[in-house]
Amino acid sequence: MADDQSGCAGLGARDAARPGILRVHENDHVAVALGDLVAGETVTTGGVSVTLTTDVPKGHKIALYDIPACQAVLKFGFVIGRATQAIAAGEHIHSHNLATALSGVEDYSYEPVPVAQPLVPSGQFLGYRRSDGKVGIRNEIWILCTVGCVARTSERLARVASERFKGRIDGVHALTHPLGCSQLGDDLDHTRKLIAALAMHPNAGGVLIVGLGCENNQLSALLKEVERPEDRLKYFAAQMVEDETETGLEALEALVAVVEKDVREPCELSDLAIGVKCGGSDGFSGLTANPLVGKVADRVAFAGGQAIMTEIPEIFGAERILMGRAKNEAVFDGVVSVVNDFKQYFLDHNQPVFENPSPGNKAGGITTLEEKSLGAVQKGGTSPLNEVLRYGERAHEKGLSLLEAPGNDAVSSTALTAAGAVIVLFTTGRGTPLGFPAPTLKIASNSALAQKKPHWIDFDAGQVLNDGLDVTTDSLMDLILRTASGQPSCNEKNDEREIAIWKNGVTL
Repeated sequence: MADDQSGCAGLGARDAARPGILRVHENDHVAVALGDLVAGETVTTGGVSVTLTTDVPKGHKIALYDIPACQAVLKFGFVIGRATQAIAAGEHIHSHNLATALSGVEDYSYEPVPVAQPLVPSGQFLGYRRSDGKVGIRNEIWILCTVGCVARTSERLARVASERFKGRIDGVHALTHPLGCSQLGDDLDHTRKLIAALAMHPNAGGVLIVGLGCENNQLSALLKEVERPEDRLKYFAAQMVEDETETGLEALEALVAVVEKDVREPCELSDLAIGVKCGGSDGFSGLTANPLVGKVADRVAFAGGQAIMTEIPEIFGAERILMGRAKNEAVFDGVVSVVNDFKQYFLDHNQPVFENPSPGNKAGGITTLEEKSLGAVQKGGTSPLNEVLRYGERAHEKGLSLLEAPGNDAVSSTALTAAGAVIVLFTTGRGTPLGFPAPTLKIASNSALAQKKPHWIDFDAGQVLNDGLDVTTDSLMDLILRTASGQPSCNEKNDEREIAIWKNGVTL
């Protein structure tokens, strides 16, 4: 492995005469096509020239040298798999000639890597300071349900309340799910813990919890896990009241009367908690959007704020990078545990640990899970890893945290929000309209996507290739602070707010 663990953290502004490929690390065996290339073209990167022997789609890999069969192939300075056959210089590298080298559970040793302390960045936004010291960037009322049986009741209450209380607060939103009934053991505990964490989120000035009455996820047990001032938390079981709509609206009226008095005040970057997530990655995600978000994560973490990353199956093959940055051996042990537990989770269900990338990832140029992971971990920047969280837990440490959750967009982004992220930075090479309870900034890895879907995409990270990481980071940081101060994200404009809970047990 190469010493430089920062991927393309050193990528500067792109020369106007730059050829159509990019080699990320000086030790890499491959380069990435910056556009669709055809056989016979000669292209150059970092002083290495190669003539294409095959057509290569945009975002896909090209061999810079002859690679023997079975040899490890490097990208980002790390192994992304092994050649399944001899590969000639100039040849397209993808699933037909490259395969993962991952297998199952591994042994790890604690080998800490020094982390440079940069200048502490600054930045202000206007947020809502809550009684527990947390800072929210929205002043909404959230309606949560204990069980899917009252999901429609919750949604009806949100529709009526949104119209009745329009203009008095930032909004009333029902965050519903189909679970809560016929669940047992850890599966039920996960659901309860996740909902309780959402009920304490600082973007919600007030919370109404709607129960049914006969569900496994009993309202009384849930409330024991929720810490929130009494005047900002209301609840009822629909079976126990005569008119659930009337009861709900009365509760919402009482919450609005309290929440509407909250005002924004100046807050520092150290007050901000961000979640970082990627979905529908392509061959540019690890070159532009993910390292860009990593720069932002470093600014927030080193300023004393919180940066939370997740998607444990999408760090397989790159986990040692995070392990090396663990602040102590206890945090290292936490990473080992959460990684190997997740691998065992796959193996227990007779699935390989490398059942990834997705079809969309492969179409965009990502071949193996190692390649996807090495691009994905760049969202965590280079700061020390200070905390490992299990699913449904809330972040407490300042700096970078690693959260247990699957790669699924909705499940992992919900978990990030429950952990305390008040804004989610969501990188994508394929695009999605999906949004979550916290403002979700969609960051396109390529300019073509940003131009095609401006109603989905909040920021074009394709600018990195022309303007460099530092300049583009300044632009993204400005958007984040404006969003934190009240500017709506695309998902908010489109009323795209969803939650999804990790169902991992039996159903009665």
